[in-house]
Amino acid sequence: MKKIALAVHGGAGTLVKGMMTPEKESLYKAVLKSALHKGYLLLESGRSAIEAVEASVKELEDSHLFNAGKGSVFTSEGKHEMDASIMDGKTLNAGAVSLVSGIKNPISLARDVMEKSDHVFLASIGAMQFAEKLKYHLEDEKYFYDELRYQQWQEIKGTKDFKLDHSVKKDAKFGTVGAVACDRFRNLAAATSTGGMTNKQFGRVGDSPMIGAGNYANNKTCAVSCTGSGEYFIRGVVAYDLSCLMEYKNLSLQDAAEVLIQKRLLKLGGDGGLIAVDALGNIAMPFNTEGMYRACKSSDSADQISIYGN
Repeated sequence: MKKIALAVHGGAGTLVKGMMTPEKESLYKAVLKSALHKGYLLLESGRSAIEAVEASVKELEDSHLFNAGKGSVFTSEGKHEMDASIMDGKTLNAGAVSLVSGIKNPISLARDVMEKSDHVFLASIGAMQFAEKLKYHLEDEKYFYDELRYQQWQEIKGTKDFKLDHSVKKDAKFGTVGAVACDRFRNLAAATSTGGMTNKQFGRVGDSPMIGAGNYANNKTCAVSCTGSGEYFIRGVVAYDLSCLMEYKNLSLQDAAEVLIQKRLLKLGGDGGLIAVDALGNIAMPFNTEGMYRACKSSDSADQISIYGN
C-alpha cells in the first residue's frame, strides 16, 4: 500500500514558551491531535486527500482556540469576516471564499465553490449569495464571540491600527489554520482557513484564500498551507514558489520549504511558516517565528504534535 500522510497547523507567531501554561499547551495539543486524527482516519479508510484536509480544517474551525471559524477575530466594525481555500492536486481544481460571515465552516463553502460552481474564488456578498443558494445555515454572531478576541479588538478599536493575531500579545491565541494530505493513490490536497486580522478595515484579504499565495496543491510537486504575515506571502507567491522550486530546480520538499521560509520570506521582511507534503508522503513544517502550532502523521511515523522549535 502506498504511503499516506497528513499535517495540520494552527498558526505561527510569537509563542513565548514561558508564557504558555501547561494547561493551555494541553488544550492546544488536544485540538491539534483531534484534527490530525479526523483527517488521518479518512486516509486510512481509503478516502481522498480532499476529504481528509476538509475534515481536519473543520475540526480546527470548530475550536475557539484558533483564528478561524468559531475563534475568528473582530473587524473594525466588530464583525467576523472569514476566508478559506482548498485545492485538489490531482485536477488542479480549487475553490476559495473571502469576507464571509455567519458560516460555521468556511472551508466547506470553499469546497462547494470548487465542486458546485464554475468559479474558483467568490467574495463577500456574492459568496454569501452562493451559500444561501446551497441553503447554508448562518450562525448568530454570538457563536463566534470569544472574550480574548474581543479584548484584543478593544485595545485598538477606533484606531487605524490592525494586527495580526500573533502580534497583539505574546500570550494571545494565534491565526490561520490549515491541512495538507497525501492519500493512498498519491493524490495531494491542501486547505487553509482564517479569521483575518484584528480590527481590519477596507475589506482586507490576506494570503489564505489566494491560490498560489497561501494555499496550493499539485500532484507533480506538493501540497502546501501557509501561515504568517499574509501580505508577504502574497508578494512572494510562497505556496506556488515552493512547488516551482521542486519542479524546476529539482529541490526536495524539505530543502525547498527551508529556502522559502528561512531565506526568501525573511528577505522580503515576512515571518511565518508552512506545512507541506509531497506525493511520496514526505512532510515539511518549517517556520521562522518562535513557534507554530503543528501536528503530522504518516504510514511510517507516529503522531508528532509540537508548538515550539526543537
